[in-house]
Amino acid sequence: MRGKAKAFEFLEHTADVYIAAYGRHLSEAFENAALAMFETMTDTEAVEPSVEETVEAEGYDKQSLFYDWLEQLLILFEIKNLLCSRFRVQKIEKIEEGLRLNAKVYGEPFEPGRHKQKVGVKAVTYHRMEILEGPRGVTIKFILDI
Repeated sequence: MRGKAKAFEFLEHTADVYIAAYGRHLSEAFENAALAMFETMTDTEAVEPSVEETVEAEGYDKQSLFYDWLEQLLILFEIKNLLCSRFRVQKIEKIEEGLRLNAKVYGEPFEPGRHKQKVGVKAVTYHRMEILEGPRGVTIKFILDI
């Protein structure tokens, strides 16, 4: 969604990173939030989408699903050293326990000589998390602990 509408923006916050991610629908807002999280860590324009991974997340509501989505991406970075620059949420479906998300993510292994290091993201937080859905689209506001 780069180029047309704004995908995300960094908001004012004293200690951590506060982000508002936008989308025409929930899936797109989740994708743009993931992009914003990785942009916090590096310049995502320099990350080649050469490796594909499948990511699943679950939650009892939209906020917990969103939290698990970003948490799964952080785990992917920590375990496989994978920086991601493209995200495709394939579906968000209702399940007995709540909601499940299936996505494909694309990136490449982190190389300190090639990838600019910004700040490390320690965790996703529920603090000030909001998912606002309206006729003009979806806005997700969230804070990353850095």
